[in-house]
Amino acid sequence: MPKQYKNLINGEMVESGEWLDVVNPANEQVIGQVPACGKDDLDRAVAAARTAFKTWKNSSFEERQAACMAISATIKENADELFRLLTSEQGKPHDQAKGEIYGAAGLAAAQSTLKLDDVIVEDSDTRFHRTRRVPVGVVGGIVPWNFPIMMGIQKIVPALMSGCTIVLKPSPFTPLTTLRIAELIADKVPPGTVNIITGEDSLGPLITSHPDIDKITFTGSTATGKKIMEGASADLKRITLELGGNDASIVLPDADPKKVAEQLFWSSFTNAGQICVAAKRIYIHEDIYDELSQAIADYAKTVKVGDGSEQGTGVGPIQNKKQYERVLELIQDAKDNGYKFLTGGDKDPSGSGYYVPITILDNPPEDARIVAEEQFGPVMPLMKFSTEEEVIQRANNSDYGLAGAVWTGNPDKGVEIAEQLETGTVWINEYLHLSPFAPFGGHKQSGFGSEYGLDGLKEFTYAQVISVRKDNVPA
Repeated sequence: MPKQYKNLINGEMVESGEWLDVVNPANEQVIGQVPACGKDDLDRAVAAARTAFKTWKNSSFEERQAACMAISATIKENADELFRLLTSEQGKPHDQAKGEIYGAAGLAAAQSTLKLDDVIVEDSDTRFHRTRRVPVGVVGGIVPWNFPIMMGIQKIVPALMSGCTIVLKPSPFTPLTTLRIAELIADKVPPGTVNIITGEDSLGPLITSHPDIDKITFTGSTATGKKIMEGASADLKRITLELGGNDASIVLPDADPKKVAEQLFWSSFTNAGQICVAAKRIYIHEDIYDELSQAIADYAKTVKVGDGSEQGTGVGPIQNKKQYERVLELIQDAKDNGYKFLTGGDKDPSGSGYYVPITILDNPPEDARIVAEEQFGPVMPLMKFSTEEEVIQRANNSDYGLAGAVWTGNPDKGVEIAEQLETGTVWINEYLHLSPFAPFGGHKQSGFGSEYGLDGLKEFTYAQVISVRKDNVPA
């Protein structure tokens, strides 16, 4: 029988009654079971968070920091166990899983240093005017399956550091590592401050509409984000939405193909392309297109696709069957339309696991589905461009605006182009770098609000203004 994992509610590890199977995407075998929570379980978790909030909202910065540093230290101390468990449920190769676990520990430590100090607006003979930040209350956090630990931590830690309490729901596809961390930290944070419950996707709307949850923080698809925004509007919950992206990378003619080919590959194919800020459209100047596209294709042939637990694997499986079928559908659409493939395009019909071959398309049209839609898989369309004006227009021609990149031998030129892109983050000669001290969020339909940095911390607070008239004190 697969191992059964419990939920964390009010400092205790608890069951629910019914169980959900969790599948290893590398072999489609059940590797664990988690509670299938419903309304009653959610009510218990929210009640625990509401009770804990009465005390936690008055905690000191030092108390909050100590709790978050304990989470960071616990994750780091148990990293070897956690990264292997993460690979088994998510599919990413061991080195990438290890990077996520240690990255989550580092993120918790970094964000525990963030502090929202009071701002003195006026201190004169007549008036003292101060703005302070107060916690929103109980937070409902909903986490996706592509980076379950990193994205769980980026919701838990700012909630605690702001004085809020939280009820976190992992994806039903990847809850195991999160619940193992919950077990490890159960006695390291005050009861009720962190509650973690699991369930089907149907649990999400119950969280969004719960009357005792004051804020929703969600990472996932734009379509689901719109539903959350609609559901949260009933009682005007505060919301932070980090949604989809169809991120464009622009390679200028002065970039060296030999130097950037490998970096461009991993900007698209890390975590099998299942990253919201992965390069999903790569525009290469026509002067270097042939050389660079061939260099990327040649490098792709050296990368092993396989079980993330096997030595040498660079690209693991798609995490779940639904997303696997969607990626195959996009590839089939490209084949049906006669687009040219530099690599990939055919999947191995034998064996189990949600494996998609590394697939690179050669200059498909701008209106191709593989270009216009977010693929979220190991598929990369390469396109030619002629002028800066043209490529900026093409890059911005999207409902999304999460991130982008410019690759060039002239960083100043890169910045000049970056400032014309309609995205929340633009990298120059790098990719996938996020600072815990800088805001991260999308433009257009890629999100609402910010995560990371002081801007992200403010999302968990209200501003309260205290104004004292000094020369008008009643006798």
